[in-house]
Amino acid sequence: MTPQDRLGPQLPLALRYPPDQRFETWRGAPLVLAQLRELAAGDHRDALYLQGGSGTGKTHLLLAACAAAEAAGRDANYLSLARVRGRARDALRGVEGAGLVALDELDAIAGNREDEIALFDLHNRVRDAGIALVYAARDVPAGLPLLLPDLRSRLAQCSLLGLRALDDDGRADVLRQRAAARGLAFDEAALEWLLRRHSRDLSDLGALFDRLDRASLAAQRRLTVPFLRQVLETPADG
Repeated sequence: MTPQDRLGPQLPLALRYPPDQRFETWRGAPLVLAQLRELAAGDHRDALYLQGGSGTGKTHLLLAACAAAEAAGRDANYLSLARVRGRARDALRGVEGAGLVALDELDAIAGNREDEIALFDLHNRVRDAGIALVYAARDVPAGLPLLLPDLRSRLAQCSLLGLRALDDDGRADVLRQRAAARGLAFDEAALEWLLRRHSRDLSDLGALFDRLDRASLAAQRRLTVPFLRQVLETPADG
């Protein structure tokens, strides 16, 4: 099951929100992190809107905010709107009872009138109830192909936080950190080889790294260039 699937409240925190996706593992702008920490703690009154392209860490931050809120004793709900396009009303009814609501991939419902109406209604109810709210999208509100001017207006009132993709040094730091957390030995040459030859998108690199993690544990091998070649030449389901 992927991080985007909302899991039941009976599951441990680490299973609902992956341990790699925490505020402590974020390597972006400190101002963004500070405002999200305040939101998770219930100390930020304005809704937040994270804007950034693929691989900028939007989902990471939303899941981290949910994990931080729950660690502080507050209920939190994460929902990918891309997964509920065309049926957003029912899905949104299920998330508004928490102290923090995190809505990812807002772009996905832009242009679907019924979904937009459902989101507009939720936004108003959540804000009236004093519930913390954070959105994530690739574009700013003014750039989304929304049909409802009122929804665009509500989104434009959120505090906008722009995200940028990490550079190669930042991506390398993230992968080093993930390796260290698992107790894996990752040769620097192997790290550089991986970053040169594969996607620069952190989410893609994260999925690839999980595959390498499993292979390394199974083979009891260090993550070296020859071992990376061996694993990546084998189909993922092979």
